[in-house]
Amino acid sequence: MKVSLKDLYFEFLVLGIQLLGGGYVIVPLIQQSIIDKRHWITNEELVDFYAISQSIPGIIAANISAFVGYKLRGKRGAATALLGIITSPIISILIVALIVDYLLKISFIQSIFWGVGVAVIILVYLTIKEMWKNSLTDVMSWIIFLGCFSASFFFKFSPVLAIIGSVIIGVTYKLILKRCEK
Repeated sequence: MKVSLKDLYFEFLVLGIQLLGGGYVIVPLIQQSIIDKRHWITNEELVDFYAISQSIPGIIAANISAFVGYKLRGKRGAATALLGIITSPIISILIVALIVDYLLKISFIQSIFWGVGVAVIILVYLTIKEMWKNSLTDVMSWIIFLGCFSASFFFKFSPVLAIIGSVIIGVTYKLILKRCEK
């Protein structure tokens, strides 16, 4: 049985509309529509597609859709099923973005976000205060902190590189301490 690209697209479009709650929800939906109703794939194939989809990067629902489409119609089928499953979420995101854009122009909403911004600063401060007590406990931790702070504040050093450097220095320091204790 050869499935038309149109049927493939619309079946996955309908699945995409129903897909609330993440990619795991797609398994019973595919089982109901693609396996039980249309008989396009088997339960075993769905299990295989699901297992592979979890093992590779990407969104599970999109990955499974692409595998089903590929099985049915090759590369064009994979692209069609993928397009079908993502059409509804993309439209939803665009609608929400338009609504948020409109809401952000209202001065009352801007005031709410200003207040939330201040609250976030307070939460960040409280987090730093808690981490400060538990992290800066000896001379070496202060040296690492001051080095990272200076590198990032004065020299615009990448925070990622500062974290990697801190990890390397911390591990090396602890290994040296262990060897000296023996």
